Amino acid sequence: MTQKIRMDVKIAGVEFKNPVMTASGTFGSGAEYGEYVDLDGLGAVVTKGVASVPWAGNPTPRIAETCGGMLNAIGLQNPGMEVFCERDLPFLKQYDTRVIVNVCGRTQEDYCQVVERLSGEPVDMLEINVSCPNVKEGGIAFGQNADALESITRAVKRYAAQPVIMKLSPNVTDIGEMARAAEAGGADAISLINTLTGMKIDVHKRTFALANQTGGLSGPAVKPVAVRMVYEASRAVSLPVIGMGGIQSGEDAVEFLLAGATAVSVGTANFHDPCVTQKIVAGLQAYLEKYGIEDVKDLIGAVQPVPGPS
Repeated sequence: MTQKIRMDVKIAGVEFKNPVMTASGTFGSGAEYGEYVDLDGLGAVVTKGVASVPWAGNPTPRIAETCGGMLNAIGLQNPGMEVFCERDLPFLKQYDTRVIVNVCGRTQEDYCQVVERLSGEPVDMLEINVSCPNVKEGGIAFGQNADALESITRAVKRYAAQPVIMKLSPNVTDIGEMARAAEAGGADAISLINTLTGMKIDVHKRTFALANQTGGLSGPAVKPVAVRMVYEASRAVSLPVIGMGGIQSGEDAVEFLLAGATAVSVGTANFHDPCVTQKIVAGLQAYLEKYGIEDVKDLIGAVQPVPGPS
């Protein structure tokens, strides 16, 4: 008889059928991928960033390929919270998956306005993006200063009806300090890593590859950094951690869970394989079956030290 594998996890009281979700900014708000991906099979869809008013984003070019990844400087282009609530949320609520809305802003008041607007909507959790490296105002300052992070976390919590995930930046000296600041501000969970700040120069044109000059580096190249930071953050706080950064397979997801993540988000891989999230769910389950593990939660933080010489 085939053993029954438990794939469900819980974050801040919210139950997920499995620990695999999409990463904000790589999946739209679900509609773009709906014909390729069975959204019912995902733990959650994390939406593209939603602001209080429409954002045009950065000038083009704003995408560049790199070895083992990509740079983006989209600038959080989005139609604003009213269009999101009227158009995108009804689409997502057709599916049996959790909905996590990524919230962006330039000021503390911007964030709070969106969070308050979403308080009466059918949203399961909020992910507060205070760490986007290609938006010059607001986010990067909040995401790289522990006092500012604690302050905005506390402010957002005053308006939030749903549990709050603070999305942390890797562009800091001590990720544990930032995790503790989010916890002190009342965060219900943290997610990391957001993209690393990078740059590419076109040597033939002798100009920047991105109009913004710098952009956010994502993809397989950042995974070792992401795994290390998830490990450190998960040991610095008692909050659940959602890990992300270069995940392409079920075994990649396992690595993040072993490092201390309760769930994982899949981002850049969606661009070259729209079905990758489903494959990661299947790969994670196959791993559990291979090693006779009945509950995915048994993997969380279960990494062991390298044994010494006998």
